[in-house]
Amino acid sequence: MKIKYLKLIGSIAITFLLILAGCASKNNGESQNEKASSFVKHTMSPGLVMAGYQGWFNAPGDGADRGWYHYQKRGRFEPGYCTIDMWPDMSEYEKQYETSFQYADGTAAKLFSSHDESTVRLHFKWMEEYGLDGVFMQRFVGEVKRESGRNHFNKVLRSAKQAALDHDRTIAVMYDMSGMRSEDADVLIEDWKKLKEEHGFTNRSEYPNYLFNEGKPLVAIWGVGFNDNRKYNLDDVEKIINFLKSDEGGNCSVLLGVPTYWREQGNDCIKDEKMHEVIKMADVVHPWFVGRYNEARYDSFKSLIGKDKAWCDANGLKYIPVAFPGFTWKNMYPESNSYIDRNEGKFFWKQLSGISSEGAEMVYVSMFDEVDEGTAIFKVAKKVPVGESTFVPLDEDIPTDHFLWLTGQAAAMMKKGQPLPVEKPEQK
Repeated sequence: MKIKYLKLIGSIAITFLLILAGCASKNNGESQNEKASSFVKHTMSPGLVMAGYQGWFNAPGDGADRGWYHYQKRGRFEPGYCTIDMWPDMSEYEKQYETSFQYADGTAAKLFSSHDESTVRLHFKWMEEYGLDGVFMQRFVGEVKRESGRNHFNKVLRSAKQAALDHDRTIAVMYDMSGMRSEDADVLIEDWKKLKEEHGFTNRSEYPNYLFNEGKPLVAIWGVGFNDNRKYNLDDVEKIINFLKSDEGGNCSVLLGVPTYWREQGNDCIKDEKMHEVIKMADVVHPWFVGRYNEARYDSFKSLIGKDKAWCDANGLKYIPVAFPGFTWKNMYPESNSYIDRNEGKFFWKQLSGISSEGAEMVYVSMFDEVDEGTAIFKVAKKVPVGESTFVPLDEDIPTDHFLWLTGQAAAMMKKGQPLPVEKPEQK
């Protein structure tokens, strides 16, 4: 009887333990599901993958009266005089502008203008199709201080605002302070006042697709602490942050675009004890990596991301590092040797995988449409014009949408809480 009793107790205990194990497994599954579903649209949350959107390209006849803006070199846009190194795949654009560049068969090559609403609409359509969450709309302070630049970027922003709604994508304003002077801090402040009043970006019920962080609209300020002799300083940045976080500024959350070595204050960063104080005033840290490494050097570089992330975690800040597909500016600066090979997307994926393995949960892709420096992830051409200007064609063995596809693959995995594999996925 005693043995039977002990067996019964044992059986009950085992059953109880199995039930507990099942509950634990269920709870673990629930927490994994919670992790997978922690991404919230239009917010700075794990799994967010955004790109930068320059939107600065113009063409004669587009209504902006800026000529071949950001295509031209020294006032000319013709073979031998241009700043772009990659040619867009123009097969889907509604409005196209004929250039003096020609293909090998003698036909004229055409380009788009960012001023056209149809261009922006197409780009946001691609974002939706491939799973890119949205874009940071670049707003160059040196441009918006002048009427011509302000009118153009206002038009692009209005187009993006509607396209983001139509395709359920996210937008956020990113002020690029390159070329700014101290007195231009007020230009930025006044510009944001007008934008928030016109577009309702600080009010979710008025415009739901603007990027929020911790319940507050996010404004990005790029160019903080670079040691390349900029004509503004950390006091100016502090003034801008204080305004954006005030009632008048809309009680915003602030992202700061900083140098690669912001934490150590080395190489590309100023050495100033105030640097970290200013960063701690913000909410999100966004270091700039473009051109800092190539595929061979990336393995020794990526540990910096984990250290950056740990510093941000310790100081209550979010962290969004950069991945870029490649780099080239042969036409802009022919004397430079700054070419970084895309290697059929392997270089890009190596960075995305590295960011994931180092614990970063969000990614900023540089850039969506930047053909000047060859960092564009949108569709670029395999067939390029010939002549005095040398363009870098897309690798022949990959589809023109490959970098959009890779970006979408990374975004989908990150939203599920999955680590990105080391090997690049193959596009069918």
